[in-house]
Amino acid sequence: MKTKIFLDSGDPAETKQTLDLLGYLDGQTTNPSLIVKHPDAQARFQSGQKFSQQEILDFYKKVIQQISAIIPAGSVSVEVYADAQTTAQTMIEQAREMNQWIPNAWIKLPTTSEGLKAAHELSQEGMRLNLTLCFSQEQAAAVYAATKGAGKGDIFVSPFIGRLDDRGENGMDLIANIVKMYQAGDGHVEVLTASVRNQDHFLEALRLQTDIITAPLKAIQPWAEAGQKVPGNDYIYPKGALSSIPYQEISLDQDWSAYNIQHDLTDKGLEKFASDWNALIG
Repeated sequence: MKTKIFLDSGDPAETKQTLDLLGYLDGQTTNPSLIVKHPDAQARFQSGQKFSQQEILDFYKKVIQQISAIIPAGSVSVEVYADAQTTAQTMIEQAREMNQWIPNAWIKLPTTSEGLKAAHELSQEGMRLNLTLCFSQEQAAAVYAATKGAGKGDIFVSPFIGRLDDRGENGMDLIANIVKMYQAGDGHVEVLTASVRNQDHFLEALRLQTDIITAPLKAIQPWAEAGQKVPGNDYIYPKGALSSIPYQEISLDQDWSAYNIQHDLTDKGLEKFASDWNALIG
């Protein structure tokens, strides 16, 4: 099977459960919203006790180190704090600190102008990165261009398919389009299918041979229990009334700043992550 399987979770207990279920686990992705859902964070929040800025970072670091210890050979994505005002330099400073937390870190940066500035500099330092909140082919092209020269597999781009579905667009088309576009490239960016909501998302991502799927345990479990089968080209994805996202002919050879990377879902995603994170801080 070409596709690597990651767990999308901020709970080490789910890491262990998924590892037992599959017999392997290639990695795990985390983000502020998932860390907020961690049982210990929720218990503290429900008791009326909030974290200080340093305490929440220390909590995140502890969780990440627990996950890394369970899957030491896997990839663990750690996300910087970023809102609409966060500068590239602030992201770079966070990334350098978080990258020291564990030996198998991939640092998550938003696919925004400031996030790509940070990615360009950090990739040149050899840091492994995951560019998240991607919703368009042009954003994926910009990720490719900003990180040219990185080693194969050192950079992930994470298109969020579920959030496109939510507004009536077929998010799986975006995966197919990026996979096709990247065939003209050097392979240094891997496509990580994210915001997987259901079994059909999971199966179609496998059929499309996306490099990586990250999914919650509830989406991985039925596939595992059915024997971890990879669907063939006879599998038909039930897109229903979702509108198609057409393929665009986009060159990967431009400077990253030449691409149109603005997307309202990226902006909303940043707002959501920042809001969830800040809700825990007193």
